[in-house]
Formats: sequence, C-alpha cells, structure tokens
Amino acid sequence: MDPDAFRIAWPQVVRALAVVTRSLDRGEECAAEAFARAASRPDGSIDDLTAWCVHVGRRVWLDGVRHEAVLARLMPDVARAETTTMDDAPARPGDALDDRLALLFVACDDALAPGAQLVLAMRVVCGLSIRQIASHLGIAEATAAARLTRAKSGLARARGEFAVPGPAERETRLPTVLACVAGLFSVGQREALQPADATEDPARDALVLAEALVAEFPGDPEALGLRAVCRLGLARRPARVRGGVALPLDEVDRTGWDARLLRAGLGDVAAAVALTDRPGRFVLEAAISGAHSTSPDADGTDWDRLAQLYDALLAVWPSPATRVARLVVLGRLCLADTGTGAADAAGLTEIERELEELVADGPPYAARDASLALADLARRTGRADEAAARYRELIDVVPEGPLREFCRRHAG
Repeated sequence: MDPDAFRIAWPQVVRALAVVTRSLDRGEECAAEAFARAASRPDGSIDDLTAWCVHVGRRVWLDGVRHEAVLARLMPDVARAETTTMDDAPARPGDALDDRLALLFVACDDALAPGAQLVLAMRVVCGLSIRQIASHLGIAEATAAARLTRAKSGLARARGEFAVPGPAERETRLPTVLACVAGLFSVGQREALQPADATEDPARDALVLAEALVAEFPGDPEALGLRAVCRLGLARRPARVRGGVALPLDEVDRTGWDARLLRAGLGDVAAAVALTDRPGRFVLEAAISGAHSTSPDADGTDWDRLAQLYDALLAVWPSPATRVARLVVLGRLCLADTGTGAADAAGLTEIERELEELVADGPPYAARDASLALADLARRTGRADEAAARYRELIDVVPEGPLREFCRRHAG
C-alpha cells in the first residue's frame, strides 16, 4: 500500500467510522482492520482507498454487532448503517475541519487527564508508537500503554457517542492540541535528522497540522508560533547532516537552509510576536528559533538574547528540554568570554553540575541531550579524554543514524 495514500486516508476513515460506531476506539479498531485487508489486496485493485476502507470498516462493525448477539436491539442503527453512503451521510459537527485536526480535538477532551489526552492524541491521530510517546513524555512504555487504554474507555464513558467539538470547545482544547503537535515535531526532529522516507516524517506531519491550526485560528499567536517553530526547524534541517554525520552548530553550512521555509517561518515569528504582549510557550520558542535562523554563524549568534528568551520560556514552560537548552546557551556565554572558559570556571562548574543532575534524574531524552552538552563542553575546554569517554557512552544511547555517527567520530 502506498504510504502516502494511507496517511491521507487514515484520519478520514477513522473519523467516518467513529461517527458510524459512535466511538473513537471502535472507529479506530474497524479502520485498522479495513486497512489490513486493503494491504493484502493487489496493487491497483482499489480505486478509492478511503471509500473502500469506510465500507469495509462498516461491515467489520456490523459483523461485530451480530457476533455480540445484540442485532435485534440495534436493528434500526444497523439498517441505517447499511444503507447510508458517504455522499448522503448526515452533516457532522465540525465537518469543515481537517480530519486529523478534528480527531485531535476529540482526543484532547478536557474530560480526560492531560497525560491521557496527549497519549490518546499522539497514538490514535499522530500515529506515534507507544515507545515514541513514552520517550517523549519521559514515562515507561507500560505507563503510556495503560494511559492509552484508560483514555479510550474514559472518553467513551464521559462523552458516550463520538462527536467533534464545536468552536467554543475547540478554543478550550487548543493548548493541549498545540502541545500534541509540538510533541510530534519534537519526536521527528529528535529521531530523524535525515529521514530516509519523506512519507514517514513526523516533523513534516507536524507542520501540516500546524498549518491547519493556523487556518482554523488565524489570530492565535501560539498557533502562529508553533507553525514558525516547525517551519524554521525544517528550514534548517537540510544543513544538519554531511556525509551521514550530524554537524555541530559551528560547522553548519547555512547556505544549505531552505530559503522559502525560512522566510515563511520568520514571517510567522514577526506576526506571532506582534499579536501578544505576554508571549506563551510557542511564541517564545518561535523567537528562539528565529534568533538562531537569522544569525550569520555560531559566533555571531546573540547568546545574551537567547539566554533572556530561555529564562522567559523556563518561567512559562519549565520542562527538562528547556532546562538543557538554557544551560547550553549559558555554557556558550561562559566560553565566549575567554575562548577557553578559564575566566569563568565557577560558572562552567555550576552548568555542568546541573547537566549532571539531568543526566541522573531527567527523562531519557533530556538525559541524552544533557550528556551531549557535557561532552561538547569537555571538548571545547580542552578535556579531550573526558569528551571522548562521554561520546563513547552515548554511542549506545542515541539511535542509529547521523547523531550516532557524530558520537563515533568524536569518541577517539
């Protein structure tokens, strides 16, 4: 099955079957069975993948109803489901909404705990694996799986029938939806510096969802900020790898950046900043990304400004990822004073102490990034043996790909 066709059809099929079955959980199960059957058919034998899978998914649901021996009680619903086609289906709340976005707003129901909302949305809508979700949230895989199960049953108990929330409810759920899309982007950027398959790129998927969010909320600074973060991150990605090896900031060839995405992202930064005098997480992240994107090189980066922005971000979003990034910036400032950091040994010692705490107690992604930061500081301050030892330890931690090759290159 063409992966691109699957990615386009999946949210449409899930949404349609959730309406038919009146349950997001059942809709997803029936959709999965329908796509599995579609994958077993010869290529070219299905003209319209979405319509075919919706039809098959309906049949799967009806078979289940019959097997549960409740056909008599549900006969009116069964009759309607068998005769209703996609063309004459009744209008659904939120029909104008992008299908994946509609499912995100369903999954981010405020009747669920915040952690459950994110797990449900990132698994059912974004298609991330339990491993990826657990890693992003800094929890055990078993915990993520349990949250997913509870979220599906909790949503069914709280809302009963499947329904896309109206405009007022979508406004309330927007912060959680933004966080979910940001998580999808982070997973993509962290795991795939150079995706082998453009159709399997969570970061690109996040940009598509961010664009849909801005279309739905054009005056929301946080939505614009998130789109800026996605655009600028993807604009700079082509220059992050050379010869299969990840590059440190100082070695990036900025002429390789995507100029179109860069202009669009910087335009979003300006628009988002202009819309608010109390910037939230994504406006601040956009400003940070914009500062990196407009610097001529690493030495020309305004590290003082970045430190101020990270202090502000830490106040509104005190995550381990923010702490690590802020410490990296502070380390740059310490080293910029003398070129070796010797004049601010106390400052570097405190930075390294905080990074060591994150290595010991932070979630896996933050521990990894803190370890990379410690190795970088050791390398820049002439502690070659320590740096090599840290990079050797990281070889077994980072996933196979450009970042692991970078660690191998510097492990000595």
